[in-house]
Order: sequence, then structure tokens, then C-alpha cells
Amino acid sequence: MQASAHQLVDRLWKELIGDDNFSSTHMLRHHKQLLVEAAKVGNVEFLIILIRSYPDLIWLVDEEHGTLFHVALKYRQERVFNLIYEIGVLKGNIASYYSKEGNNMLHLAGELPSSDRLNIVSGAALQMQRELLWFQEIEKIVPKSYVNETNERGKTSRDIFVKTHEELQKNGEKWMKDTANSCMLVSALIATVVFPAAFTVPGGNNQETGIPMFLESNWFTIFFVSDAVAMLFSSSSILVFLSILTSRYTEKDFLVSVPRRLALGLATLLISIVGMLIAFTAACFLVFKPKTSFPIRIIVAAPAIPISLFVILHHGLWFDIFRSAFCSNRFLFWSHNRLFKQASWLATMSS
Repeated sequence: MQASAHQLVDRLWKELIGDDNFSSTHMLRHHKQLLVEAAKVGNVEFLIILIRSYPDLIWLVDEEHGTLFHVALKYRQERVFNLIYEIGVLKGNIASYYSKEGNNMLHLAGELPSSDRLNIVSGAALQMQRELLWFQEIEKIVPKSYVNETNERGKTSRDIFVKTHEELQKNGEKWMKDTANSCMLVSALIATVVFPAAFTVPGGNNQETGIPMFLESNWFTIFFVSDAVAMLFSSSSILVFLSILTSRYTEKDFLVSVPRRLALGLATLLISIVGMLIAFTAACFLVFKPKTSFPIRIIVAAPAIPISLFVILHHGLWFDIFRSAFCSNRFLFWSHNRLFKQASWLATMSS
């Protein structure tokens, strides 16, 4: 369906520009809204087909939004915005566009986008990180003189960003602390359970020597190792979440420190849960090894259920957290080669 859509757009566009009555001025006047809407929704394939055939569309200026890349910036469409890197030396000219209010491109990056574009990632803290990445990326593009430049209201881009994102920053701090508190409670419960389990081993100890009864069993080794892993990683998880609670929550913290600490805390928490459940399974094998009835097998296999539920119910949040922690900038702003490959692929599909 996607390839057919590209071919259809390419065929219609060729029919349009091949018409004897085709006029670029007429097209820009009547089809400008169509291109703006494509940039709003992130339909980068549509724009690539048109811009490849008619490069002057790059300079299309909408009275309300500016160029196509200003539209992409306002609606946080990173796939459309990444096309700016294909322009090369011309990107400075696009970045120097001013709106009616005297706002440059960096002022526009300081404004808060609509809620539907914020909510594409989970959690206010990760949304705040995404906004900071956008702002930093625009700072690399615009001329250095634009960073401290004021608009008609006397506001710099940094002033606008701080004002419009003040509530989001507070919500991000609250979301991180609530998440850390909840996860730290679970980690503490796991540590409370697995610590005494190391000294009350299944089967008990020999009354004369004090040596565990199942010491020579492989399942006992698995039980002890998994219990120790659960204890160590639950303790580590508590310390990581405690560091999140005591963080200063500055802009730099939202960019790198806090997301990575959250990812580390969740990873250690998951390992401790898995270790605790493996210890439970090993203990069941030690105690009920002589009996291999069907109910016992179900009980032994039961730990797979909470592990699966934990992964299934939280996979979206996990993906957002680990992407934001370790490869957020790579996901937002592509390399040049990836864009060129996409444009070449579209050209092949159209032909």
C-alpha cells in the first residue's frame, strides 16, 4: 500500500507539471496548504517526491507558519525536519526566516507544541528531554547571533522556552519522583524477602553439622545464586532510585542523567524480580523433587507468568525510557546517509 501510494503521488505530480497550463506561481498559490498539511502530519515521503521534482518548494513560505521546516519544527515532525540537512549550505537561509512577531527559528523551538505531539513518548520527564533535544538541535542550525536575540516583545528564545516549559518541567520532576518511589518500594520488598531466604534454605540444615541438607544438589546452587543476585540487584535498584529522588532536576539532568538512572533502576529491578522467581522455582524443585505430578509442574512453571506480564504490560514504557536514555538524539535527528537512502528508495519505487 505504501509503495502504491508513492507511485500514485509521483504519477499525479508528473501529470501536473507536464500540463501545458502548469505554472509554478499558480501551483504555489493553490497547493500551498496541501504541502503545509503534509509537513504537519509528518508525511515526509510525499514531500520528498515533490521536492525532488520541484526543488523550489523548499522556499515555499506560508504566511502563518513560515517555511516547511518551520511547520515541521512547530509540530515537532522530526522526519520532515531532517530534510533540512539535504539542503546543505542553504539551510542558513531557511533558518534566518522571521515571523510577523519577530520570532526566529529558535523562538519557535522555545514554544510548547500541542499535547498530541508531546504524548508520543511516555512520561513528562521524557517529554521534557525531547523538547530540550529539539531546542539544542535548532541552536546548532541558526546563526550564533540568534541565540540571545529578542523578538518584538523583548523575549529571547531561552526566556520563551523557560516560560512555556515551566509546567512541563514540574510535571516531569513529579513523574520521576513518583515512579522512583513506587519502584523503590518494590525493590525494598524484594530485598526483605530474599535476605532471610538465604539463611532459611529449603530442606533445612543437618542438626549435627549445620550444613544444608541439599548442599550437593545443583538446584541448591541455582537457588543460592539466584537469591544472591536478587538481593544484590534489589539493593542496587534502591540506591539508583534514591539518587533519582535526590537529583536537582536541572535541564542537564533531564537530558542525560535522570533518564539513564531510571533505565538503570528499572533494569536492576527486573533482574532482581527474575532472580527471586528463579530462586522460588529452584526451591520448589528441591522440596518436591520426588513428586512429579502435574500440579507440581504447574507451580514450578508459574513464575514465567509474572515475568511475561511485567514485560508485556510495560514494554511501551521500557522502550521509551531506554531510547531516551541511550539513543534519543539518534532517533530524533537522522544522519545524512539515511535521508539520502530514503530519497533513493522513493525514486526507485516511483520508477
